[in-house]
Amino acid sequence: MSDEKIIEIAGELDCGLKCFVHIENGTLISYPDELNYPDFDPDEWAEVIKNVERDLDNYVEIEKMDPHESFRVMESFVDTIDDVRLRDKLIRALSKSKPFRNFKFEIDNSGLDREQWFAFKNRRLFEWVKEQVTYKGL
Repeated sequence: MSDEKIIEIAGELDCGLKCFVHIENGTLISYPDELNYPDFDPDEWAEVIKNVERDLDNYVEIEKMDPHESFRVMESFVDTIDDVRLRDKLIRALSKSKPFRNFKFEIDNSGLDREQWFAFKNRRLFEWVKEQVTYKGL
């Protein structure tokens, strides 16, 4: 599978979509994960979902990162920060309740180039998807 397709899948997962790859032709089918979209209307996506379900033996689902893995990505990012004050703020954010929201708040208000965080996270998402694709023989 091409790096471009892996990047596409990583982006879809990051947006909260469920991703299925056709084993033979590599076609990607994505649709909202109802856990991430409380207003998800399955009727709007019925045809897409049915297409996957009808041919489920020929599709492989690419799983999103679980919260523990996502947390480890944030912790790893903190280790790359040279600014001691910012690093301490991020460590504190991760140690409080609602660490994802606190981390985002600190990143958004840090003065840090947010692209640094997004580039780091995207590299990790790419690695996550590539590992699954390789393991699943796609």
